[in-house]
Amino acid sequence: MDADMVDDASTASSDPAAESDPSVAVDGIIETSDPAEVAEYDIEALLAERDSFRDIAQRLQADFENYRKRVSSQLTDEVERATGRLAEALLPVLDACEAAYVAHPAEVEPLFNLLLVELRKQGLESLDLAGKPFDPALAEAVLHEEGDGTGETVVLDVLRSGYQWKGRVLRPAMVKVKG
Repeated sequence: MDADMVDDASTASSDPAAESDPSVAVDGIIETSDPAEVAEYDIEALLAERDSFRDIAQRLQADFENYRKRVSSQLTDEVERATGRLAEALLPVLDACEAAYVAHPAEVEPLFNLLLVELRKQGLESLDLAGKPFDPALAEAVLHEEGDGTGETVVLDVLRSGYQWKGRVLRPAMVKVKG
């Protein structure tokens, strides 16, 4: 007899569980003579695998949904920044229109109003500060006049218009204050 055959025979007979239980698993495979047990084991394994794949699919779906929301938010933010830069670039044009309006109101008013209306539709707001308390977040005080001692600093005159773009100060106004 070969030595390999002796080893196989000795290992097979040395496992008492293998002799008494016909459904002992060898390398993860059930060896049984009962087809119902095999089918039950297969069903359990398939259900576990299905649950594992379902969990993976749900995680991937959630990750994709988060990615979609993040990209949408980033795109919206980028569009906001780009339109804000465009509005900021148009401020010298608004200043020129405003100066022309002061000099020749009848000729420039239709064009100036049209430009302001369109920019307001997109989110530009002119800061109306005359007669209101001075707020350094909205205006720069370039001239100061002594007050009457009430203690509150008030905007007397707006020297250069200030603008907000969708709630953010695009350019602070230049003002003369009293107080």
